[in-house]
Amino acid sequence: MLASVVFWGLVALIGTSRGSHPFTHSTNPHLHPHLYHGCYGDIMTMETSGAPCDISNLMNCGVHGSEMFAEMDLRAIKPYRILIKEVGQRHCIDPSIIAAIISRESHGGAVLQDGWDHRGQKFGLMQLDKQIYHPIGSWDSKDHLLQSVGILADRIKAIQRKFPTWNDAQHLKGGLTAFKSGMETVVTPEDIETDFINDLIARAKFYKRHGF
Repeated sequence: MLASVVFWGLVALIGTSRGSHPFTHSTNPHLHPHLYHGCYGDIMTMETSGAPCDISNLMNCGVHGSEMFAEMDLRAIKPYRILIKEVGQRHCIDPSIIAAIISRESHGGAVLQDGWDHRGQKFGLMQLDKQIYHPIGSWDSKDHLLQSVGILADRIKAIQRKFPTWNDAQHLKGGLTAFKSGMETVVTPEDIETDFINDLIARAKFYKRHGF
């Protein structure tokens, strides 16, 4: 009898917690760092060929190449890990994906000039294009990451609505493509199997294994 009371008490407690914290009830990265993958598929199960290989780049390519570049950026990105997890949880986006975008787009901010790229067109850790978006906050702030990851989440949801028969991996890849290049660039499944996406997924897997 006592065991039954305890069981139902726990059920009630969990139910209350879920109702009051819609973003965190089962996806707290501090509680489940190796299981948390947000709402849009598990990147660890997604196939990727990594960075592209060509005649001028035969050594630093493929999954190994992506992991090498991700490791080079790890020190610069580590200080943002707690913030990345918090923002990722807020928008139900895998933190490792956010880290991968930051690595790919700005190398953790190491190549930016007052937050801008060398052409002065893109801003912040995740490099929002000022012609498409209106960046807010300082370049490495919580406001910037909330805006950027919010835009990414909106793009994934838009791809879900546009292609309801696609699977989770395709929706995520489509959203990442739309975040980078615009919704109009995603028409067929072939449009999301790009060098950019393959490199990004490989980097994300690396960051997932390193605590993101």
